[in-house]
Amino acid sequence: MKTSAAEIIREYGPFEGVDGVHGVTYDGLHVWFASGDKLNALDPASGKTVRAIDVAAHAGTAFDGTHLFQIAEDRIQKIDPQTGRVLATIPAPGNGGDSGMAWAEGALWVGQYRERKIHQVDPETGKILRTIESNRFVTGVTWVDGELWHGTWENDESDVRRIDPQTGEALESLALPAGSGVSGLESDGADQFFAGGGKSGKVRAITRPKRK
Repeated sequence: MKTSAAEIIREYGPFEGVDGVHGVTYDGLHVWFASGDKLNALDPASGKTVRAIDVAAHAGTAFDGTHLFQIAEDRIQKIDPQTGRVLATIPAPGNGGDSGMAWAEGALWVGQYRERKIHQVDPETGKILRTIESNRFVTGVTWVDGELWHGTWENDESDVRRIDPQTGEALESLALPAGSGVSGLESDGADQFFAGGGKSGKVRAITRPKRK
């Protein structure tokens, strides 16, 4: 596995009234992060939060191009970002042990923290379609350009790693400084990741390695 230090481009926060970041996604304009009882929209240019939705937000967050998906305890809520209304809920695959979440290929990809797994989930029913095993605790999950990345957080060590979507083998790792946890992960679709910083209440922008 290729290992290098994560290049942190920018840190956002901590934010007033936010005691932890639990999930992160990106809608092309704003970074949305889960903070327990709210989903917060962060403007990555100004570094300010511009609005919040009052909704249970305990773990991973995802965006399918139209709707936000948010883990709340043992369920996944589908949310209209315009009105903040919860439109539907499905069971979460980890039954409350869920962590990160991403949207790709018409499905939700949900991390199971201590089980070291990522599940592909039917967004209509919550049915598990397939499971990928990792060898580290899984926090955030993101897909970008056909690459599957996930955050890890074990003891005081965190990295962002690319794994083989078929075998779960770790291919590449970007190590964060000691004591910097990763609690949520999303790509901007280009050259950076947004990573939640857990109890620090921060969101970090990290450089994604360039491809030849």
